[in-house]
Amino acid sequence: SYDAWTSTYQWENLYGHDVLFAAPLFVHQLSHAWIDFRGIRDDFMREKRSDYFENSRRATLIQQEYAIRNPRRLRGYDADSWGISASDGPGISTRRVDGVERWFFGYVARGVPYGPDDGTVAPWAALASLPFAPEIVLPALQRWRARNPDIATAEGLLRSVNPTFETNPATKREWVCDTQYGLEQGPVVLMIENYRSGLLWRLMRRCPPVVAGLRGAGFRDGWLRSASR
Repeated sequence: SYDAWTSTYQWENLYGHDVLFAAPLFVHQLSHAWIDFRGIRDDFMREKRSDYFENSRRATLIQQEYAIRNPRRLRGYDADSWGISASDGPGISTRRVDGVERWFFGYVARGVPYGPDDGTVAPWAALASLPFAPEIVLPALQRWRARNPDIATAEGLLRSVNPTFETNPATKREWVCDTQYGLEQGPVVLMIENYRSGLLWRLMRRCPPVVAGLRGAGFRDGWLRSASR
């Protein structure tokens, strides 16, 4: 069944990066919250001479490059403002912005470079890539905090914002999501800790069902060589 799953993979070259394609950023993050994929490879990644951790790093760099290029000419995108993933948005509507008729969405799995993309950026999604590319994630977080001091609240990190969609044209106020989901806040906490200490990764390396499952799926090398059965 795992071989059947990997047979659906789509390998692409995006902005100079060879990558296993998935448009929303969360696809490249959530399994890594629990499992350390550095250096362990299944048959697919052995053939590509990569691993899933490196693949997620490339996917993160592609997100930043997409924001720099900003092919849809949406407001607010730049090297420190990115994170396009499944998230809430302003709602299904159309409006003319900067002379262009734009479609906007509610909750949808946004992604790059093919979309959908309506200008909604999720700061939590950028921060959940911290272990993969801290050199671009930390500046992005600092930029968000300077721009929006309320980005972090007692309930969690700001979920999503859309500078292209103005809720008040008179004040140029951008749309900001006013809710938090544990599904999004949880990976942020886990990935911060994995970047800081690797705690979750160390714990899961000692979990026999996880080790057996990885080996059953054909993963080899790296820390799996010495993992107990």
